[in-house]
Amino acid sequence: MKKILGEIKSCILHIFEPTGPTNMTKPKSDKGVYTAPGNQEKYALLERKNQEALLGGGEPRIEIQHKKGKLTARERLHLLLDEGSFQEIGKFVTHRCKDFGLENQHYLGDGVVTGYGSINGRLVYVFSQDFTVFGGSLSETHAEKIVKIMDLAIKNGAPVIGLNDSGGARIQEGVVSLGGYADIFYRNTLASGVIPQISAIMGPCAGGAVYSPAITDFVLMVEQTSYMFVTGPNVVKTVTHEEVTSEELGGASTHSTKSGVTQFSCINEIECIKNIKQLLTYMPANCEEQAPYYQYSTTGDESRAVLDDLIPENPNQPYDMRDVIFGVVDDSSFLEVHQHFAENIVVGFALLAGRSIGIVGNQPASLAGVLDINASTKAARFVRFCDSFNIPLLVFEDVPGFLPGTDQEWNGIITHGAKLLYAFCEATVPRVTVITRKAYGGAYDVMNSKHIGADMNYAWPTAEIAVMGAKGAAEIIFKREIAAAKDPEAALAAKVDDYTAKFANPYRAAHRGFIDEVIQPRDTRSKLITAFKMLKNKVDKIPRKKHGNIPL
Repeated sequence: MKKILGEIKSCILHIFEPTGPTNMTKPKSDKGVYTAPGNQEKYALLERKNQEALLGGGEPRIEIQHKKGKLTARERLHLLLDEGSFQEIGKFVTHRCKDFGLENQHYLGDGVVTGYGSINGRLVYVFSQDFTVFGGSLSETHAEKIVKIMDLAIKNGAPVIGLNDSGGARIQEGVVSLGGYADIFYRNTLASGVIPQISAIMGPCAGGAVYSPAITDFVLMVEQTSYMFVTGPNVVKTVTHEEVTSEELGGASTHSTKSGVTQFSCINEIECIKNIKQLLTYMPANCEEQAPYYQYSTTGDESRAVLDDLIPENPNQPYDMRDVIFGVVDDSSFLEVHQHFAENIVVGFALLAGRSIGIVGNQPASLAGVLDINASTKAARFVRFCDSFNIPLLVFEDVPGFLPGTDQEWNGIITHGAKLLYAFCEATVPRVTVITRKAYGGAYDVMNSKHIGADMNYAWPTAEIAVMGAKGAAEIIFKREIAAAKDPEAALAAKVDDYTAKFANPYRAAHRGFIDEVIQPRDTRSKLITAFKMLKNKVDKIPRKKHGNIPL
């Protein structure tokens, strides 16, 4: 880490190394009368200001930042953007506050570095908060700089990436700084669904500051050095008498496993930046572009025999849906999103024959793959992102139903489950479903069934498409017969076998046309490649409306 910091610092200082004198004074004539500086003095003044802006809050504060294991605002941008591509906007901006002694403290840039550059040759707009200047606190001019690049991003159709490291609103400015936050929130909302928005939390993000990242599409956090919360540990202790640390209350681990606020928890800032770069490779620059396609070469044989052995003989035995995903998509292309939150459903991006797709899959290895509140919300948000940016959707289904219980019902599983249903119904991108095993009850409908607009629906021979499991169905349908039998257990077993033979298979659904084709697992990849290629020019429109009223 120290070696990387040194290399970055050396590179940045070299770029902005002054070419003229830095100890300039106002030039005077022989008679002591002030004379206007010549061009060389003006050029040197510009170089001196460039160097001053480069140092942010100064060397001592930069060293403190490094001792915390954190990079500076400019070092982060140096790692994020293509070499030499960054073009800064508002480098010499300073605050306008004249209260509480701030009139005597001015730093060029006012605590945020803003501009544009490229990542893998693609245009992006960026802002990086500088904690060495007033703790990265947001002032009126700080907010104006962020708003300016957001407006440019919307007009030019390119992603916005925010690197957050701020102590919150600049208290000395009062309502002016609060207004600055609202200006940013408004742009976040206007940009939503128009351009991708990514937020990386690389330090504190508290109070009103948390709502901008929450509106953006993806949030990344760094373990041990970043945190997010509306009210901090001191306020929590005062109000609720709870003793809690910043890390416990709003650290990366908390938000990636419990609240679901962050999609990626990263071990350090370098990994965080790498994740941002990788994430961008799967998405277009804006809502008018198609999902990325990368050159792909094949030997002609796309079969994957490993898929034939993934489903256990025992229908109640779990397996890992990621193994199915890995067996279908291009090698090493799957990027899982929200990996440690609501683990009973898997979502993420991948490439299929070079085409970017979004994947949603029930996870039998966690809670048997049932849908619950968190899983429904997690998947719904992902589906809506993919649909916003023309990324085709692939669904792997093995779902026994919705999770029962008072906790789920009292906390609104009906409304939350409806979010996922709504998201799929609303999506107009190419949508393909593969049922690997169970597809029971209302969850069958919700998981991108033919009835809610899926374009192609496949099933493996191991698929079970029914209202419920065979045992539960037999106990209800044949309740009287089983009770009257001399051997109720034997009678139940016979009825279960009978129900399984009739309903726990994919063929009744295929007879109805609800399943387009029953396929061998090994053929799944080739079928999907062909299906998505066929659907690449799909046009589907929802009824004209201002916007729908998704069940929030």
